[in-house]
Amino acid sequence: MRVLLQRVTSAQVSVDDEVVGRIDPAQVGSPHGLLALVGATHTDTETTAKALADKTWRLRILDGERCAADLNAPILVVSQFTLYANTAKGRRPSWNAAAPGTVAEPLVDAYAAALRELGATVATGRFGAHMQITLTNDGPVTILLEG
Repeated sequence: MRVLLQRVTSAQVSVDDEVVGRIDPAQVGSPHGLLALVGATHTDTETTAKALADKTWRLRILDGERCAADLNAPILVVSQFTLYANTAKGRRPSWNAAAPGTVAEPLVDAYAAALRELGATVATGRFGAHMQITLTNDGPVTILLEG
């Protein structure tokens, strides 16, 4: 499983011009939130999803070397199979390493659920939909987690 984290001051995801998920850290008294783009591969499990959720919640990438748990920072979770693009040969990416939707969707859901169980305020995109993401990356800070 791969999670591309971006530290943000705001983020939202829309499908067909409808906002389906939004975080506004300032509304909950936090200077930052996180956008988590989540991709799954064939060998990932719910245990992998839970471990990466815990890492996301406790990773010290916010102001003053604090984590989302310290600041009650909200997290926007969006599925992103393209994190497993293989571009080693040619000009057309291969998606063979990305898990099919029937495998990936429950894992992305498990990641979001694990964050909620840890105490996070979580918004999500819509799995399998064509989504538009609007964000203000702060820093910028972008980190890839792998599990």
